[in-house]
Amino acid sequence: MDRSKSISLLNRAVADELHAVHQYMYFHFHLDDLGYGPLAALFKRTAIEEMMHIELLAERILFLEGDVELVPSAQVDKIVDPQKILEKGVRMEDDSAAFYNQAANECAANRDSQSKQLFERLVADEERHYDQYDTQLDHVKKFGDRYLALQSFSGPSEGAAAGGEPPATGN
Repeated sequence: MDRSKSISLLNRAVADELHAVHQYMYFHFHLDDLGYGPLAALFKRTAIEEMMHIELLAERILFLEGDVELVPSAQVDKIVDPQKILEKGVRMEDDSAAFYNQAANECAANRDSQSKQLFERLVADEERHYDQYDTQLDHVKKFGDRYLALQSFSGPSEGAAAGGEPPATGN
């Protein structure tokens, strides 16, 4: 096994996850400020999950005797429109899942089954995030301002973030 190849892939994942944490917290702050508590809570929860991904990736890098590079892969996009926020989240999660699938295959070819399994685990999480954002985006596209108005009446994001799922917004 060539550890340097796995370390490089793992560090690229760290960079992407750091970018996601920064981007999603930016979205959380602005959605919360706009009064969209459940959407804000969703982005906050996802950012926290992305932080946990960084920890797993860092542990693997250190096991392989590499150094963890804590440099985000991109700057935060200053988006505040809820639909555009969700579109960005969908794209980010789709891109991450595609890269992690590729990285898993490269690790398998390099005989690094533990890194492969880590990337496969991350694929499942990113696909779940994708589905959550895509579902919310579909609701915004289908119901528009009415759906967003329901978000503002659902309560503050802190209660939803601390307790798990956002409150129901349907009738």
